[in-house]
Amino acid sequence: MKKLGLHDIRKEYLEFFRDKGHLIAPSFSLVPKNDKSLLLIGAGMAPLKPYFTGEKTPPSKRMATCQKCIRTGDIDNVGRTARHATFFEMLGNFSFGDYFKKEAISWAWEFLTERLELDPNDLWVSVYHEDDEAYELWNKMIGIPEDKIVRLGKEDNFWELEVGPSGPCSEIYVDRGQAYGCGKETCKPGCDCDRFLEVWNLVFTQFDKDENGIYHPLPNPNIDTGMGLERIATIMENTDNIFEIGAIKDILNKVLEISGYKYGSDKEKDISVRIITDHIRAITFLVSDGVVPSNEGRGYVLRRLIRRASRHGKLLGIEDTFLDKVADVVINSWMVEYKELKENETQIKKVISIEEEKFKETINQGLNILENMIEELSQNNNKILDGERAFKLYDTFGFPPELTSEILKEKGFEIDLDGFNRCMSDQRERARRAREETDSGWGNKDKDDITVGIKSSFIGYETLMANTIVNAIIKDNNIVEKLVEGESGFIILEETPFYGESGGQVGDKGLIKFENGLAVVEDTKVTPSKTMIHHVVIKNGELKVGDNVFAEVDVNLRESTMRNHSATHLLHKALRNVLGNHVSQAGSLVTPTRLRFDFTHFEPLTKDQIRKIEEIVNNEILKAQEVKTEIMTLRDAQEKGIIGLFEEKYGEYVRVVSIGNFSQELCGGTHVKNSGQIGMFKILSESSVASGVRRIEALTGFNVYQYIYELEENINKIASTVGGNKQNVVEKVSLIIEESKNKELEIKNLRKKLILDSVDDIINKAKTIGNLRLIIHDCEDMSPQEMRELGDIIKSKLNDGVIFLVSRDEDKIVFISMATEKAVELGVNVGVLVKHASNVVGGNGGGRKDLAQGGGKFADKLDDALKEIEILLREQLKI
Repeated sequence: MKKLGLHDIRKEYLEFFRDKGHLIAPSFSLVPKNDKSLLLIGAGMAPLKPYFTGEKTPPSKRMATCQKCIRTGDIDNVGRTARHATFFEMLGNFSFGDYFKKEAISWAWEFLTERLELDPNDLWVSVYHEDDEAYELWNKMIGIPEDKIVRLGKEDNFWELEVGPSGPCSEIYVDRGQAYGCGKETCKPGCDCDRFLEVWNLVFTQFDKDENGIYHPLPNPNIDTGMGLERIATIMENTDNIFEIGAIKDILNKVLEISGYKYGSDKEKDISVRIITDHIRAITFLVSDGVVPSNEGRGYVLRRLIRRASRHGKLLGIEDTFLDKVADVVINSWMVEYKELKENETQIKKVISIEEEKFKETINQGLNILENMIEELSQNNNKILDGERAFKLYDTFGFPPELTSEILKEKGFEIDLDGFNRCMSDQRERARRAREETDSGWGNKDKDDITVGIKSSFIGYETLMANTIVNAIIKDNNIVEKLVEGESGFIILEETPFYGESGGQVGDKGLIKFENGLAVVEDTKVTPSKTMIHHVVIKNGELKVGDNVFAEVDVNLRESTMRNHSATHLLHKALRNVLGNHVSQAGSLVTPTRLRFDFTHFEPLTKDQIRKIEEIVNNEILKAQEVKTEIMTLRDAQEKGIIGLFEEKYGEYVRVVSIGNFSQELCGGTHVKNSGQIGMFKILSESSVASGVRRIEALTGFNVYQYIYELEENINKIASTVGGNKQNVVEKVSLIIEESKNKELEIKNLRKKLILDSVDDIINKAKTIGNLRLIIHDCEDMSPQEMRELGDIIKSKLNDGVIFLVSRDEDKIVFISMATEKAVELGVNVGVLVKHASNVVGGNGGGRKDLAQGGGKFADKLDDALKEIEILLREQLKI
């Protein structure tokens, strides 16, 4: 057997099948392309599915890949078993109607026994119990003895979907020896022990299964094989588990170096080391493929992995962020095959660091709260943490429910996951209702769509005015025959130039003119049945069903909206150019006055990035490029890589909007004819709207001119106020600010001197209570910081007393109290004094025995509060 490492095996495999006439394709992204059925790629054949189903023609009838994969279904077993992993690489060779069982079997045997030099005596195979053809090939062609060929049933050796391609499979096993076995004479492949390790699965896709469960032979059967790279590496490196493979052990050793932990000295900490070692590969490759942490979809998978790894780092005693340092090992080792890791190195480490830092800010507090919850459960003999409290940990401290469940499980408790999911659903429902409450007029929230079947067509791409007919009128959600002067309602036109709100673009406004009458269109919506419906107010006359009308869109508003909509496309592309291909649209709002664009990104944009994005967009505007729209099939658009929304449901045909060669997107909105018509683009703000989602608000066209004009007016006003002009206004303002700072410092020093001068007078007014002196002093409008400074000075001159300071302004009272060491020894606790006084004035407070702060809002209760200070103090001194 050759001594080959993980990276060597990958190279050998791909070279072997290149020699067999296979096209060697690089690994596809972990993010599925044009496949909404998958969240992440979890099998070698998954990206090739369209070739197996016949949807697409493969670039070659023979292909081989080493596909990166992620599976998190067994995440709880990762680190606890020798085999489970969230990230793995799958070696696979595929035939699309070319070769079949004979070649697949002979090449697999050749690769294992000749290229890898495995001992043929150590290899066993299994076949589907009805697949005599495969059995004969293994026995007669390859020469494997009958007692080393095991027939297994459908559960083990048949691959199928509910409907579609299916077929038997044959698996190759390595006999690791009796030391790994169960000792039974019947032990062979299929046994639950660890003796026989399956390394390669050959799937013979020879049937097409129909809806009735009948298997029809395929005229051109396919081959789909899969061999786990890590698993074969354990054989080639003669290790007991994947964590001892050379390349992966390098990661493990980095974790040990950072933590200072000695591997093997604690069973539970060993598990933590292995979990980090596993997760960091998944984390690194996910970020490299453009995934950013979020609370949804694949972003949530990434967030969960990072936070789980971070928490296990804490269990090893690592207090600082560290995962980016471990990612270095992955990048430098795996870049031999995945060059994009090095290209994306900066982004990978930045995303990991930011997410780990976010979690670090809340993990300690969250863990403390969870520990208190566990203690409370234990005291009440309860083994289940209710869903509402688990949801609070998630919502407030960012603890994924899976992490909470894992920590509970370690302590012998469990989570009420159904209760958690109910809380999550309730929160989403509240958010949905909040969105609907902001919706005016007709919205998609209406369950009963009474517009179904009413004829209406949109002609607003070509024209902004049209002679048309009123097909229906709706008032108070009922079909009516007419609207009269002063009434409002909804009308449906046979043909309409008005665009209905959708895709983030607001609806058109305008006028509808009819004989002896006029209606103002205040908004246009799209009903669930895709009908354009116009919210109108009748200014004069009477509008009836069947009337001929002239519909006229407000040209200025529509053109301003089009400028903003086209600008969002340019902005989207510019963001991807500057920040990376992980950027995707997360929402938008396009109005006549401004645009808002939400996008996935992991950190605030810098000033330089914002400037660069503005420059790119304005440069494309100045090129005055043609804006084209065309209708094509969704498949054609996807094959051209045209951007669409992952969550959007598209029909068979889609509308593609292209701005020169710069931007192509699927879009049903209205756009300018030429990028030059946008005029100019200016970003107003960039902010966060959710974890992993940023928002840009911007202006275009005449709105930019108005913005610049208002800025210039403000600059002129400031210049006039400070006695300067536009050229020297910054210098003048800076000078005034500096003078102001100096005066503030001078005032502060004077106030401090006054405070010092008043200390003796304050002490002389102290009241003796037992063996102590009590000082209650009104500091009037002093700041809390000044009060503390005064208190410290008094305390330094007072060996045996209690200080209670009060300040007030229009809407609140502040208390600061201090006690000397001798006072505390006699039983004084100013934390209790402040808490009680604060409650009296309608607030709260507290602190230590020798220092406390609080306050409230009821100034009329202040005298009552101060009277009780002396009473409480006497109780504490027991006099």
